[in-house]
Amino acid sequence: MDAGAQLGLFLQHLINGVTLGAIYGLIAIGYTMVYGIIRMINFAHGEIYMVGAFVGVTGFSLMALMGITAVPLALLLVLVMAIGFTAAYGWAVERVAYRPLRASGRLAPLISAIGMSIFLQNYVMLTQGARPKPLQPVITGGFTIWEGPNMALSITWIQAFIILLTVALMAGFTLLIAKTPLGRAQRACEQDRTMAALLGINVDRTISLTFVMGASLAAVAGVLVTMYYGVIDFYIGFLAGLKAFTAAVLGGIGSLPGAMLGGLLIGLIEAFFTGYVSGAYKDVAAFSILILVLVLRPTGLLGRPDIEKV
Repeated sequence: MDAGAQLGLFLQHLINGVTLGAIYGLIAIGYTMVYGIIRMINFAHGEIYMVGAFVGVTGFSLMALMGITAVPLALLLVLVMAIGFTAAYGWAVERVAYRPLRASGRLAPLISAIGMSIFLQNYVMLTQGARPKPLQPVITGGFTIWEGPNMALSITWIQAFIILLTVALMAGFTLLIAKTPLGRAQRACEQDRTMAALLGINVDRTISLTFVMGASLAAVAGVLVTMYYGVIDFYIGFLAGLKAFTAAVLGGIGSLPGAMLGGLLIGLIEAFFTGYVSGAYKDVAAFSILILVLVLRPTGLLGRPDIEKV
């Protein structure tokens, strides 16, 4: 293989990795937001993403039955539907599994979250069936960026859509956290919930909205991954949630830019390892890199060490 073909293959893996990493990053934000504000890991977040994927499949089926064939309109309606349903699930998880145990030790909420994860898995399996759910391609086609004698570099429209939508969501989300009263309330609760409450901030509502925001981004990721791969099952939340959690830890748990960076790194590691070594061991490569980073930098790439308040 000549140098041009090797470069084209490398860039193709890069595009595939960025696309996959964008999805992982959207899910990882939910983990890092919850940890940043209540210092607990929401292990039911992967199942929230899975619920969003199933709502996406159901939504596209409803659009077809209603005769809505315009892709932009159908996609917008499905995203709104998925965000609405999944946000409600995120709120319920916080209200049922976390708020009653917030004052207890760290072990009880952890067990509660794992129990909620198992409950959601089985709930979806019983209501939707254990068989995989296929989805006909919604966005098809693509375009060629570069073409050589032995290699062509191309990007599909769905890949371009995933990358652009992720960039737009991250920009909007950053502005929301930095410029809005809700963002200031979240940052205040992250620093000191007791002092934030004394200053008049509704801490319970702020935490609930944090769960809702994380669940909404997971819903978008669920719809995107359904459109990208074309098939889902009730178990997809476990592995995707584990990888997104790995991405959040890799980037620095509690850091929003770190969550996105970690997601991109996990996606790139998987894409390049699959392309150059073997897809059977891509998960081993991702978790090995996590171990290496944590040995050298325990707080993650962009994480900051916790400072105990006395």
